[in-house]
Amino acid sequence: MADQERFATPRVAIGRVYTRGGDQGETSLVGGARVRKDCRRIAAYGTVDELNAFIGAARVAVDEALSVHPGLERLAAILLRVQHELFNLGAILATPPERVRADQPRIRAAEVERLEHEIDALRAPLPALRSFVLPGGSRIGAAMHLCRTVCRRAERHCVTLTEEAPLEAEVLAYLNRLGDACFVWGRWADHVQGVAETLWDPNQAASSAGGLNPR
Repeated sequence: MADQERFATPRVAIGRVYTRGGDQGETSLVGGARVRKDCRRIAAYGTVDELNAFIGAARVAVDEALSVHPGLERLAAILLRVQHELFNLGAILATPPERVRADQPRIRAAEVERLEHEIDALRAPLPALRSFVLPGGSRIGAAMHLCRTVCRRAERHCVTLTEEAPLEAEVLAYLNRLGDACFVWGRWADHVQGVAETLWDPNQAASSAGGLNPR
């Protein structure tokens, strides 16, 4: 399918939120196949859904900071786009390979390349690192670290899923790149807000001289 072609418009009619159909621990994939709720495919797209929720929380934190730091508008737009892309990713993961249609929402190479461009662009003004960054900093920075870790878990679940079913190469590439992007975006958000990063210092542990509390 050419990149300029459009995906199928979602045909979703949500009436009653509960159906009782999953009360026995099963759910339906796209196409109607019934599977256990703890199967590998459900774990994969369920974690992508969890990641989308964390991205949404991060976007709220960005929106709340815009009045003081309008430069964060760039990140707000990125995160909103990523939420749409994660739904596309979840859609392809929720579809058994034999039921995938040509116009199925999915991740393409263009989405991976866009993340790479944004990683490079937002990393450019940041100081070089001399150690690992501890999660924290600003509220946005901490939120992006949460997104990063959930993204890595989604990636691991997708790798596990490949043991029983093939995945399009863009799925793993996108999640791998998105994990990197969350790290850079968190650093960039702290930079825009003038918040200092906390770098890992192994000698701040309790067993080291630097980590001992004075009496």
